[in-house]
Formats: sequence, structure tokens, C-alpha cells
Amino acid sequence: MKLLVNRKIKRLFLCVLLTIAAFTAASVFIVFLKQENAVHYVLLAAVLTALVVFAALFWYFRNQSKIMNDAIGQIREYIAGNRDARIECDDEGDLYRLFHEVNSLVTILNAHAENERRAKTFMKNTISDISHQLKTPLAALNIYNGLMQEEVNDSPELKEFTTLSEQELDRIETLVQNLLKITKLDAGTITLEKSPQNVSDMMGYIERHFACQAQQEGKSLVLSGNEDVTLTCDPNWLTEAISNIVKNAFDHTKPGAVIRITWRALASVVQIVVCDNGSGIHPEDLPHIFKRFYRSRFSKDKQGIGLGLPLANAIIEEHNGTIEVDSTLGAGTTFTINFLNPTKL
Repeated sequence: MKLLVNRKIKRLFLCVLLTIAAFTAASVFIVFLKQENAVHYVLLAAVLTALVVFAALFWYFRNQSKIMNDAIGQIREYIAGNRDARIECDDEGDLYRLFHEVNSLVTILNAHAENERRAKTFMKNTISDISHQLKTPLAALNIYNGLMQEEVNDSPELKEFTTLSEQELDRIETLVQNLLKITKLDAGTITLEKSPQNVSDMMGYIERHFACQAQQEGKSLVLSGNEDVTLTCDPNWLTEAISNIVKNAFDHTKPGAVIRITWRALASVVQIVVCDNGSGIHPEDLPHIFKRFYRSRFSKDKQGIGLGLPLANAIIEEHNGTIEVDSTLGAGTTFTINFLNPTKL
């Protein structure tokens, strides 16, 4: 019987069996002697038998409870980050087979975690090396392009060419920088320096950053929100995330468009909304806009590099936030970002 494989269950079974056998033998012996108080002696033997059985069961279940508590303690240690935590399974039986399977699962999880860590490290090092290798020729090209711009005042064609070259070089440099940032976020090598920040001040910085572009393109950037709203975050990284979303709005709107940034504090979240009245996003593209290097077949933008929104999403997730998108073709797009606000819980 599998039930009797475990040594402790064997001992319990033998103890109960021997106790019952002893009680039966004693009862038969007392009855055989035909003593006057035979009934009383039998009852006494029954009470003693019950006490022995109860004591054996109590010892067994207390021992089982200790084993389970130790196992739960080891599981909690593993969840807390101790990758060396294991459940003792040096006995036989179904319970110990279960413990062995849990230990095997832990070993597999550790192996997967180690493989993932190595993959992230490899990706980080590879992309960092590529990015750093690109920085030097990019800097040289920027210098050469600047020298050419100084010499093309008499040639409109060359002037237009150098202007386009400058735009392309800026685009490639942005790609390299975004690659580095996403790689660092993926590898967990960035520690966010979070502190309580005034949301209005951060949005004001973004407004000033895009003021020149808004004027040149004939667009409006409008802010609206409570000036007293605060959010615990890393202001540099979160400002970059919101800026990428705003830049996306500028890239997909026409002159005369209005881009709005609003924020408010709800019961348990701080909400930031970026909306525009631009061309909107095709329904087929909505599930993919946060994928890296994704390019829509419906987009008229032939130079999109597909990293601005993924980077924004990665930064927001690092702040334990969520981002949702609602878009209507020809009417505009709304990005809604929610951050848990512990002070309001």
C-alpha cells in the first residue's frame, strides 16, 4: 500500500494497531478471569487505549503541521528572493513526492531566470556596443554636414540636401539613444530615483520643450490640471515618457491641430491624459503600437522608427503605471496614463 510507504505513517499505524491489540487481549483476559469488577477494568483499558491512540494521533498531526509550516516558510523565502530555498524531502510518501516536485520546479524556474538574465545581459552588451560604435561616425557626419552647410549658401540644391541630411542624422541619433535607454530598462540596470513631484511643473517643462516646434508647425499645446497634484516618480524618466507621447501627437497632426495634456488626482490614482485631434490610429494598429519597430501599413509616415511609444510604455511600466489608447480615424487619439497613488489609498 502506498499509504504505508512513509515511515511516520507506518509508526502511527503500528502504534494504533498494537494498542488495539493490547486492549483486545487485556479485555479477553479480564473477561476470562471472571472478576467481579471486570466491566470496570475493561472500561479503564478502553480509556487508556483511547488516550494512547489520541496521543499517537496528536504527535503525528503536530509533526505534519510542523512539516507543512517549514515547507510554507521555504516557499515564502523563495518568493522573497532567496533562490537557494528548498523544502526538505528526505522521506517517502505522497507528501514528500510533492515536495520533491516543488523543488524540481524551483530548480527549473532558477534555470529559466538565469537564462533570461544572460539573454538580457547579452542583448544589453550587444546593443550598447553597436550604439557606441555608431556614435563616433554619427558625430563625424554631423561635423562634415555642418562644414558643408557653411559652404552651400550659393547653392539651393546643396543647402536643401544638407538640411535633409541633418534631419536624417538627428533621426538616427534619436534611434541610437532610444535603443540604449530601452536596453538599460530591459536589463534592469537603471535605478529610478523616485520622489514626490509636482505634476504641473513637469507638464510645464514639456510645454516649454515643445513651444518652438508648436510655433513652427502652427499647432497648439494646451495644459489643464490641478496645480497641487503630486506624483512619486523619477521626473527625468517620466518627463521623457510623456514627451515621447506628445511628440507622437505632433508627428501625426496637421497645422492648426490642438494637443492637450490634462491631469487629475482620483481616489487612488493620478491620471495623465494626452489627446489630439489628428489623423487617428487604424483599428488594426492599436494592439501593436507599443511593439518595437512596428510600422503600420496604413501610416503615411515613412520615417517612423517605432521606438518612441515602446520607450514611453517601458518607462510607465517601470513606474508601476498603465497606459491605454483610444483612437478614432480622422478624429484623433487619446492616451490615458494611470499611476497608483499610495497616499490616497
